[in-house]
Amino acid sequence: MNYIQLTKANINDEHICCALGAKQYIDAVQEKKQWLCDRMEEGLVFCRLDERAKVFIEYLPAEKAWVPIEAPNYMYINCLWVSGRYKENGHGKKLLEKCIEEAKNLGMDGIVHIVGKQKYPYLSDKRFFEYMGFEVVDQAEPYFELAVLRWNDQATAPAFKRTINNTAPMEEGISIYYTAQCPFAVGILDELQEVAQRKGIPFHAHHLKTREEAQQAPAVWTTFSMYYNGEFLTHEILSPNKLEKLLLNIKQTSRFL
Repeated sequence: MNYIQLTKANINDEHICCALGAKQYIDAVQEKKQWLCDRMEEGLVFCRLDERAKVFIEYLPAEKAWVPIEAPNYMYINCLWVSGRYKENGHGKKLLEKCIEEAKNLGMDGIVHIVGKQKYPYLSDKRFFEYMGFEVVDQAEPYFELAVLRWNDQATAPAFKRTINNTAPMEEGISIYYTAQCPFAVGILDELQEVAQRKGIPFHAHHLKTREEAQQAPAVWTTFSMYYNGEFLTHEILSPNKLEKLLLNIKQTSRFL
């Protein structure tokens, strides 16, 4: 199993696993690459399998993470993804071990990651992290959990910031908060806006462009979070068809009205 770490020197010639070969996401992939380069100056590491596959880990010091958490002297995992035929081959364990080794070498107290109470799209499987020794130390509505692997028992336990879910958008219609961290989130926005416009629903997309904005966001999952009339709907990056069905269900059940 050979892995490659992306750097500013090689990132333009290497893929970043997401949206492989999808032409509609070309610009979004370039935006993600620039985002990665900017974060590398802050200690971000992106390591992937040296093949054309979706097998990678992305992490950085938690103080620099674009999520509303308090985790001083911890490493934060943005994403650990192993897909398709590469599952069950030890890649997740190997990539996580690399993160652990680096965090220990830097004198950190542990590692933190956001998971779901159960299995959800775009969130890591909690069972894997529990198997690797992580424990849940905090929760945030409606289904987010903060999983921590701590080797310094004296260290402060990480937590979600108390500001989350207290500053929900007051806008009517659909509100989306997102960063450039995921090409799928950036690349699908125009299509989602078209769906909303056809149905006469106001559409607001809030691009979180700084770490400070992300850490103060109302959304736990700053990569992509959708609200409707101020209430959280989903963190899942929806296809246009899924959004159509979701809006139809809202109309039929009179939710949020």
